[in-house]
Amino acid sequence: MPVLEVEGLTRRYGERDALSEVCLTLAEGRTLVVFGPNGAGKTTLLRVLATLLRPHAGSVRVLGSGLPDEAWAVRGRVGLLAHEPLLYRELTAAQNLRYHARLHGVGEERIAELLDAVAMSRRADEPLRTLSRGMVQRIAVARAVLHDPELLLLDEPYANLDPAAIELVSPLIGPASRRTRVVASHDPGRGLAEADVVLGLRAGRPALLAAATSVAPAEITELYR
Repeated sequence: MPVLEVEGLTRRYGERDALSEVCLTLAEGRTLVVFGPNGAGKTTLLRVLATLLRPHAGSVRVLGSGLPDEAWAVRGRVGLLAHEPLLYRELTAAQNLRYHARLHGVGEERIAELLDAVAMSRRADEPLRTLSRGMVQRIAVARAVLHDPELLLLDEPYANLDPAAIELVSPLIGPASRRTRVVASHDPGRGLAEADVVLGLRAGRPALLAAATSVAPAEITELYR
């Protein structure tokens, strides 16, 4: 059974279609990379798959459950890394992870393991408002994988990260994680290197859907013109 089955997905904001007639399937362990200019619908697609937005038309199945009716069965099995870190700035890194750990029934050992994995153990007791954007992004990565999700939804996951930090988080959210992933990206080089399937969006409509091996970087660049 595919992890994702999307048929005719449409999502509107007022009179405007943010997504229109999007169709795709994604098998377990595969990576779909979504390209497109700002406003193309990449973030909206991730938010629908994460059960944060309801589709207005079409059929969406995530991990075998239909949305929105079976969203309750999906939420604990999906990890979302969004543009916003979904963390509380006044809480420390450790407190933020403990809050999310309680929601998922995760213990202290997992929190300590992830703080160490993203090299934030020494800064774990400092409020997020005192940390750099790159450090906050590392904590956001730890939050997204805290509950060992089956599906990762990643919106520009390497934003604000320097090369050393990217190396730290790649085992958690990159291809080596062996998770099924949907990645919104503006980086044709990295995106194509990590993708099994490529979806190109323009003004909410699919302009490209193909196996990554058959897509040239120039085709991705064309989406932004």
